[in-house]
Amino acid sequence: MFDRIEKLIGIEKLNLIKSKTVLIVGLGGVGGSALETLVRSGVSNLIIVDYDIVDISNLNRQVISNYNNIGNKKVDEAEIFCKNINPSCKIKKFDIFLDENNILSIINSFKIDYIIDACDNINAKKTLILNSIKNKIKIISCMGTGNKLDPTKLSIVDIRKTCNDPIARILRKWVKDNKIKEKIPVVSSLETPIKKGKVISTMSFVPNTAGVLLANYVIMDIIT
Repeated sequence: MFDRIEKLIGIEKLNLIKSKTVLIVGLGGVGGSALETLVRSGVSNLIIVDYDIVDISNLNRQVISNYNNIGNKKVDEAEIFCKNINPSCKIKKFDIFLDENNILSIINSFKIDYIIDACDNINAKKTLILNSIKNKIKIISCMGTGNKLDPTKLSIVDIRKTCNDPIARILRKWVKDNKIKEKIPVVSSLETPIKKGKVISTMSFVPNTAGVLLANYVIMDIIT
């Protein structure tokens, strides 16, 4: 099934992709798209974390959602989704809210090569960044994709070079206050958020493109 990838990058690099283990935290619009892209790119060992269920509001952007699986656990639906693409891929799933009390049990239980942070909780993001640094695991984190419409404004930059991103603003200050010297690559948008009340709104363009960029960062780091 990966013949066209092999022709593009060669069998050695394809096998290298297959050998890596990626932890994805968050399976919404961003994380689901990142997961799909990784599986279609040959990644065969995945750890997925999400405590949520599929909701009808997810149908406009989340690739694992459909009208028939509303109310089901996202980790279960994500596993089915992956297996329908590549039946031989190995999925470890955790239906939990990730925090400082359980992240270590996951990190210590598996040899993780990359962490993709696609969650929307600030404290969870901080926990992932700190533990990736402590355990020398490569990480890329997604910033805010809500209230935005232009996927061309997305890019991969160090957290310190972000702007027009409320989530990134909080993390920039935290990184500075904690004197973190390591580079923290993130996917972030330059687009100014469209303010439409208290509810964060979104369409498929920005979160799904952000997910592809997260996966692309991991794949390119593996093969280059």
